[in-house]
Amino acid sequence: MPEQAKEKKTDFLTARQLAEVLQISESSVHRLRRAGKIPAVTLTPRLIRYNLRDVKGALRPRAASAKQDAESHGHVEPDPQLSFEEFDSTFADPAKS
Repeated sequence: MPEQAKEKKTDFLTARQLAEVLQISESSVHRLRRAGKIPAVTLTPRLIRYNLRDVKGALRPRAASAKQDAESHGHVEPDPQLSFEEFDSTFADPAKS
């Protein structure tokens, strides 16, 4: 394969591969996708792939300075990023609530 083609190639991972990279369970990957917290490419209902760069971008915390700028200008939008608290609440035990 030519070197240029390798550079342009985008790697798509299975849920299992993504789970290994993120060090979470495969079911957590599926929960995050269904909740809309991470992007996925759905080829068929059973064939779903994830772009690692896009997933990492979705999980990356927003810069504190950008949030402070928005607040200082009176413009506050809901944070689309997944916080640890939100991530943790995804797995909260309903019996303890």
